[in-house]
Parts: sequence; structure tokens; C-alpha cells
Amino acid sequence: MSTTASDPLATLGALPGVPDAVDSVRKAADRVYGHRVMRRRSNEVTAEAALRGSRGSAALAGADWNLEEVRRRTDFSGEDEARTVGAALRLTAEAGQLLSIWRQSPLRVLARLHLVAAGGAAPDDAVGRPRLAGEPVDEPLIEAPLPGADEVAGRLEGLSQLVIAGSAAPALVTAAVVHGELLALRPFGSHNGLVARTAERVVLIGSGLDPKSICPAEVGHAEQGRAAYVAAFEGYTTGTPEGVAAWIAHCGRSVELGVRESTAVCEALQRGAA
Repeated sequence: MSTTASDPLATLGALPGVPDAVDSVRKAADRVYGHRVMRRRSNEVTAEAALRGSRGSAALAGADWNLEEVRRRTDFSGEDEARTVGAALRLTAEAGQLLSIWRQSPLRVLARLHLVAAGGAAPDDAVGRPRLAGEPVDEPLIEAPLPGADEVAGRLEGLSQLVIAGSAAPALVTAAVVHGELLALRPFGSHNGLVARTAERVVLIGSGLDPKSICPAEVGHAEQGRAAYVAAFEGYTTGTPEGVAAWIAHCGRSVELGVRESTAVCEALQRGAA
């Protein structure tokens, strides 16, 4: 990702194929926000989108539970999969509370998200801070080379400055870059994928594209499958225009699939089936 332009994120938004992805996402979001159910029962749609987004993010992290099990379960302690689902649920609940802080201090938000995700599962001195040199990372889905601690610190600071400075780039582009960078850096000792997908959600909500959080990209990432997710991410890590554009398009398709899910929820509510 080049940072030589005055607005590098806007530059990425002009990559071949990206404007079409952006336009498609915007139209999809407009359609679901225009659904008649959203005028009266938007809170119910938001709650259902949160649940389904959490399930999708947890599935990518290795806890592929069906939706009804996530809905029914009350105890998320014990086995690893239960803790992963619990972490995803906590993160989704936290995302909407951090919007104003994100615009001023993204690093504080990331620290908070890791604290929420870890939920006491990691050593206290490792929670909520970027990893130090030599500290291990537990992120089995992502096998890309792991940047060193110094590189992580530098790139996190660069990402933070991009967010604080603001950009003319579409929300999809910013969200995809934040997501991709956090996956590439894996700045924490654990839960990096969950945190990265939650940060994507924060950007989409805070940008105004999805203010009621009813376009859960996590649903689409899970629906497209772990292999497609990893392949698109590996394209991002190449830094080539084609690879970055393909990752942004993948994220866009994920948002569209999330919209499809929430549209189905709206239809069910309209029929009185949910």
C-alpha cells in the first residue's frame, strides 16, 4: 500500500474494478435501508444483524456454529470454540460504542477491542497492547509472514494517522484497508482476525454507509468461505494494484451478502415469521 500520495486511500479507490464494487455496495445498502420494515423495526434488524455477524466472524476463527446454537447458548466459557463465539459476540456489542474514539484515536479502540475479545483468556500484561519482540501469535487461519514488533508499531501508527487525517475514499475502501492491514500485522498475541473484522464494522458504521449496523460484512466473509477469504487477503499482502483491488472487491461482496442476509430478516419480520 503506497502512502506517497496526499490521500493514499482515495488513490486505492480509483483502482480498476474498485469503483464498481463501491457503487454496488452503496446501492445494496440503500436498498435495505429503504425497506419498509426499517421504518418501524430497525432495532430488531440491527440486533439480528449483530448476531449473524458475530456468528460469521467466529466461523472464520474456527468456531463454525449454526445460528440457533449461538442464539440459544448462554455460557461461552469452557472449550475453545465457545470462547471464540463469546469473543465475537462481545466485540460486536462493543463496536457501536467506540465510534467517536475511533476517529480520534484508532489505537485506543484497537486496544479496547483486544481487551474485550481476550476476556481474561490471555496473560494480563499481553492484553490490549501490541505484541513485543519474540512474543508468539495464535492466529491459525492466517499463515502470511509475521512482521516484527518494530514494523508492527510503525505500520499501526501509519494506519492510525490515515484514519485521523480522514480521506475522500469511499467507506468500503477504508474498511477493507483497515481490515487487511490488521490481518497482515496481527498486532496482538491472539484474536487478531476477530479484531480486524470488528474494526471493519466500526469503519462501515462510522462512515455513514451503515449507521444502523445492518450490513454485516462478517456474514459475507463467512459465506464466501475461509479459502476465498485467505486467497483474497494474500492478494492484499502482495501490495500490487491487482491484489489490493481484489481484496477490496472481496470485502465489497461480503458487505453485499450481509445486506442480503438483513434483507431476508426484514422480509421475515414483515411476514411475522421472526
